[in-house]
Amino acid sequence: MAEITAALVKELREKSGAGMMDCKKALTATAGDLEKAMDELRKSGLASAQKKSARATKDGAVDSYIHAGGKIGVLVEVGVETDFVSRSEPFKEFTHDLAMQVAAASPLWVSRDEVPAEIVEREKAIYAASDQIKGKPENVVEKIITGKLEKFFGETCLMEQAFVKDPDRSIEQVRTDLVGVIGENVEVRRFVRFQLGETTVAG
Repeated sequence: MAEITAALVKELREKSGAGMMDCKKALTATAGDLEKAMDELRKSGLASAQKKSARATKDGAVDSYIHAGGKIGVLVEVGVETDFVSRSEPFKEFTHDLAMQVAAASPLWVSRDEVPAEIVEREKAIYAASDQIKGKPENVVEKIITGKLEKFFGETCLMEQAFVKDPDRSIEQVRTDLVGVIGENVEVRRFVRFQLGETTVAG
């Protein structure tokens, strides 16, 4: 078992952004193994991630990403509770991944709450008029339209998109994992995506 030194606790705190006591507990539980302690922080933090989502994010950062030889540029704004965590490696990695996600997957909104009602209604009308639905019972029609709408949100809303670096997780799941690690609420506020000749602003 590695000795749980102040330097080891400090290293884990800087890597994770979690509190000193949480870091010490995680290192004690994992016999001083830094990687396992990071996993331990994630596990213990996930349980309380839901509670933290209501807390105010007064600090944060703006990150950027330039892609395709300067043809695509992205700015993202992500909120967090403290300046200390906004400078932590896990938070920085998340904001950078988010900017890359926006560049690669071209979302139109941050979340489905931002999608204008008229666009949702227009999508529903298009699905309702499709050949796939004609002649089917009403309850089946409703299920098909709901399914297509979920797919629409999954493609156009950043938080519901499959993470380009790990398609088995959505961006919202990546955010929740981060909350588990750092012990603070994380809020994806807005993004701007510039492509030569066009701009997408969300949030």
